[in-house]
Amino acid sequence: MLVVGGGINGAGLFRDLALQGVDALLVDKSDFCTGASAASSRMIHGGLRYLEFGEFRLVRESLKDRNLLLQNAPHYVFPLPTTIPILSRFSGIGGSVRRFLHLGGSRASNRGTLIVKAGLTFYDVFTRKDRLMPRHKFTSRAESLARRPALRQDVVQTATYHDAWISYPERLCLELLLDGQSACSDATALNYVALEGASGDTVSLRDKLSGDAIEVRPKAVVNATGAWIDFTNRSLGYETQMIGGTKGAHLVLDNRALYDALQGEMIYYETPDGRVAIAMQWLGRVLIGSTDIRVDNPDDVRVTDEEIYYILESIRGVLPGIDVNRSQILSYFTGVRPMKSSGGSAPGGKDTVQVSRDHQCSVIEPTEAVAVPVCSMIGGKWTTFRAFAEQVTDQLLERLGQTRRVETRRAAIGGGKDYPEDEPAKQRWLASLQERTQLPQDRLATLLTRYGTRAEAVAEFLAEGPDAPLCHHDGYSRREIEFIVRHEGVMRPGDLVLRRTAIALLGELTGELLDELVAIVAEVRGWSQEQAQSERSRTVEILADRFGVRIAARSEEG
Repeated sequence: MLVVGGGINGAGLFRDLALQGVDALLVDKSDFCTGASAASSRMIHGGLRYLEFGEFRLVRESLKDRNLLLQNAPHYVFPLPTTIPILSRFSGIGGSVRRFLHLGGSRASNRGTLIVKAGLTFYDVFTRKDRLMPRHKFTSRAESLARRPALRQDVVQTATYHDAWISYPERLCLELLLDGQSACSDATALNYVALEGASGDTVSLRDKLSGDAIEVRPKAVVNATGAWIDFTNRSLGYETQMIGGTKGAHLVLDNRALYDALQGEMIYYETPDGRVAIAMQWLGRVLIGSTDIRVDNPDDVRVTDEEIYYILESIRGVLPGIDVNRSQILSYFTGVRPMKSSGGSAPGGKDTVQVSRDHQCSVIEPTEAVAVPVCSMIGGKWTTFRAFAEQVTDQLLERLGQTRRVETRRAAIGGGKDYPEDEPAKQRWLASLQERTQLPQDRLATLLTRYGTRAEAVAEFLAEGPDAPLCHHDGYSRREIEFIVRHEGVMRPGDLVLRRTAIALLGELTGELLDELVAIVAEVRGWSQEQAQSERSRTVEILADRFGVRIAARSEEG
């Protein structure tokens, strides 16, 4: 099987196929987990608002897989108490009924207590047999304002329920690929390899870094390129209109007052135009978003000044007592949700909030021109990648005349394998690793947070040679960065600072630190001085253009 696209859907499918012993090749024209998979709200959730559109199956499936991720990836996925400010008791009933019956009225603000109560009750019912977190609760206006004095004063009460959040989504995606390669010796995942076309039973690929051409003859091609699905199908000779994506922008802020006001919870609130938005703590910063704007070409998306203004105004509306402004923005990002085409947002088409977040696999059967089936993975969301992969894997196994031999429901991911179940177990695990590596226990605890139980391999690598903290970031060491580059498919500096770590998004990247990191990548990859400088310049441009991270074109030392 050839899987095109290394985002979360492609990675989940690759791992599932490899666990079944299928010879699978995954390629991505960029790095693994770019696109929408890297631009998520960092939420692992059931999709509370999908209930208004009658998507009970999707919400039930999402909640099931949310709970499975809490168990299978405990190093990256954590419970997230979520609070909803409520401005009235009975408003929004008519609009919700119209949305549920698909009679229009897609946007409405001020969903009151009754509507919120109905949705949260369904949430609790759907998880009653596999409950991992507390049931929802409502808090009075007086108590809500006493706890959060910066909250808008006209709330009538707040509701709190639990979902989950993910610390390093890009790393979890990577671990799925590493797990797949470990599970099957014939399974290979390659970044920076693009699909160029197909003829007969042969698919043409090209290594974008070396320029080498590659030809493969798969039994099927799986198009898991998300917002690029129609573009990928076009390169195979098929004109399709499967995707009608929308972009969602997010901002990362350094705002201590806002961070403290969140109190370890996410605030899930409505904007004046009826969208839902979030504000949550993320790795010591505040993440807020998002927008929902239909786009045609995913390569063209950027975070606009209008979106920044919109997001900042939205959070000021719910927490007017806190100063929030552009100077606090450390970075931003956006991606295109790969939703099924719905005919556009003009008259006759659905508004963006009405378009289903559900998933499906659409198959183009072999033709005279392309003698292999092309299976397009349409839609989906982060939380449901495992279920989507299971569905598509079973379809592909049927084509191969094989049956599933490994279930993924209880398959721990990457550093979630054998993860300590409680604090005493964690301390025993750290003590054992310290005895073997002689590294300080606080350093090992940091590695466990970053890599889960894969920290064992990292720590052993650190202990094998002389090591020291980076000169310009004492949270990482030189050998730790070298391990990431050698063992996690880092081909370019951006892979390192945006996806293997969160250094750039968290506002920790300086020109001097970038020089230091580029030097390590260059040494491992065997780059010339000219190539290293070219890669540095390319990284600076991407960071400024797509993420709002400004780094000097050259450091003074350079």
